[in-house]
Amino acid sequence: MSGAIVWFTGLPSSGKSRLARRVQTNLFEKQLPCCLLDGDRVRALLRPAPGYSNAERDDFYFTLGGLALELSRQGLIVLVPATANRKQYRDWVRARAPHFIEVWLTASAKECRRRDAKGLYARAGDGEVRGLPGADLAYDAPEAAEITATGGDDDDALVRIVQAVEASRAV
Repeated sequence: MSGAIVWFTGLPSSGKSRLARRVQTNLFEKQLPCCLLDGDRVRALLRPAPGYSNAERDDFYFTLGGLALELSRQGLIVLVPATANRKQYRDWVRARAPHFIEVWLTASAKECRRRDAKGLYARAGDGEVRGLPGADLAYDAPEAAEITATGGDDDDALVRIVQAVEASRAV
């Protein structure tokens, strides 16, 4: 049985990790084999620690995508909440995944700034942080995401994601 990759993309603080954790809980309750590869957590584990230059972002997102692909080939449903600001990162995984579901969290930059618990947008405004999607770095919004969500608490999106995962398992 092949797995699936559910990639949660959107600006920082759009609710990607929250929605992914909620999906994970729902899938566990249904006894579906899944794992969560949170971009921030994976980044913190890698050594040497990846930076944020264009080349380092390329390396990081292709590594994250490769990990997701390997786990999905082992039959897992892999939930990946990670900005992946360039469309090419997500498209690269999509082209190789047994099943790929892109979830776009559509929160605006203004809303993400309001939600920002880490203070990234404020630090970007002060010049302390550079290369933040939604502040001083471009974000390529999905052209045809399978599912759109307004944030981590979007119950309708949660239901649609779980249904899409279940449908991918039936194939």
